[in-house]
Amino acid sequence: MSEHVSWDPTAYGRFSAERSRPFADLLAQVRTEDPAVVVDLGCGHGPATLMLGELWPQARVIGVDASEAMLESARALDDAGRVEWVQAELREWDPASLGVAPDVIITNSTLQWIPGHLDLLDTWVEALAPGGWLALQVPGNFDAPSHRLMRETAEQHERAGELGAALDLPAVGEPATYLRYLTRLGCTVDAWETTYLHVLDPDGAEDNPVLSWVTATGLRPVLDILTEDDERAAFLEPYAALLAEAYPRTPLGVLFPFRRVFAVGRKTTA
Repeated sequence: MSEHVSWDPTAYGRFSAERSRPFADLLAQVRTEDPAVVVDLGCGHGPATLMLGELWPQARVIGVDASEAMLESARALDDAGRVEWVQAELREWDPASLGVAPDVIITNSTLQWIPGHLDLLDTWVEALAPGGWLALQVPGNFDAPSHRLMRETAEQHERAGELGAALDLPAVGEPATYLRYLTRLGCTVDAWETTYLHVLDPDGAEDNPVLSWVTATGLRPVLDILTEDDERAAFLEPYAALLAEAYPRTPLGVLFPFRRVFAVGRKTTA
């Protein structure tokens, strides 16, 4: 995850079932049975990375993340010391540091924080062992009400300039973008998109579960800037009201559509 954003492992761990499902769907398309070296780039607080060790028990598994707070949480989960946890910003991480070509590189819900992330795919595919796999997933929901209303609220805040800059995130690609790019790099590619319809807080325990969701992710840059209580309230109160209107409670819970973009490439060139 981005080194320029502060991360809260506890907040991120909420809605863990919903957050882990795209990772499982991505992993299901990595069709290798016995990889020797597996790398999770942007591993976060660790549960998904530990899944890799369970799926491939003989593999050497490495989790890389820029956030020390997230890595501390990951190490605490990893009682058996199954994973090598490495702190590094992904633009600076060198695959050669592994000492061997990886068989699988996975990056899940991370590249949206990295400007020009397509350039990194060149390096990562080149580093793969012959027949190796690169799998990525990025959110494709930046035009959804959760994010559009965030930007609109920022425009009305007294610190609009700073907030607007912080929310000006790098663009992510469409499935066809990653398909064409990874094909050009010598991969056989499967690319697709899925819109998950999450049912949040069916028991009605929260007033605004969508706000709770984004507080751990897309809203982090705003919270890093607005450290004073009154400044935060001036943003969060109108934003929360808009979210409640955009995502009303139903008899089932709060319905939260979330589009995600996936691509899996298998290296077919030496």
